[in-house]
Amino acid sequence: MPKITIRPHPDLCPEGTSFDVASGDNLCRSLLAHGVEIEHACEMSKACTTCHVVLRSGFQSLEPAEEDEEDLLDRAWGLTPTSRLSCQVQVGSQDLEVELPRYTINHARENH
Repeated sequence: MPKITIRPHPDLCPEGTSFDVASGDNLCRSLLAHGVEIEHACEMSKACTTCHVVLRSGFQSLEPAEEDEEDLLDRAWGLTPTSRLSCQVQVGSQDLEVELPRYTINHARENH
């Protein structure tokens, strides 16, 4: 089982955390299931960028982003070459190290 390691984030995960998931699991749903309350304003329908994450390791193990995901990522705050929308990531067979960007395009945090 791949291990997901979340780097500390001052609001969403101050201490950082790690947990195991099954290959093929959705990254955003896995984060939420393990208490990391990542924004997902569009309810994971690939219509916003609030679930944007930066993968600091394991990026190469993922299926490439589709063109519409890449187009949306152009609007994300703090975009990097290893940015993805967590709602579109199916965990592969390798461990992932995830950084949650400090900000999103939302002016106010959604309460889900």
